[in-house]
Amino acid sequence: MKLSGGVEWALHCCVVLTAATEPVPAARLAQLHDVSPSYLAKQMQALSRAGLVESVQGKTGGYALTRAATAITVLDVVQAVDGADPAFVCTEIRQRGPFGTPPQDCTKPCPIARAMAAADAAWRASLQGVSIADLVGTVEQDSGPEALPRIGTWLNSASSSRG
Repeated sequence: MKLSGGVEWALHCCVVLTAATEPVPAARLAQLHDVSPSYLAKQMQALSRAGLVESVQGKTGGYALTRAATAITVLDVVQAVDGADPAFVCTEIRQRGPFGTPPQDCTKPCPIARAMAAADAAWRASLQGVSIADLVGTVEQDSGPEALPRIGTWLNSASSSRG
């Protein structure tokens, strides 16, 4: 399974947005993570289209989570950025070649398609079981309880200088 870099950026943004008390401009999020502002803006737009963040317009605008961090899963973010299509798509290769199985005999998915579908379902279930709040808790364990509040203060300091 290979995910785009945008998934990582979007997840980090969702985690740090939990610490912000005001909407945060995409440029400020990009500055925090030292990433391309235009590429990060695309990820934030994908999150907005999926209803995970809202884009607030105006002088003090930016992005904010639309719901509690406990109600946004890692799978929600992955699907918002990379789409919901399965990782494996069966092309019925068993029906090809000189020993191909006739289509009418292919009444159930082949063992390869079943194994890949089971792996995809397990992967999705695992990501569905981890919320942004869970990630926040892990950040607090790994980096200390002051890490995200310090980032939140930094993120919001941009809005106070905009006014």
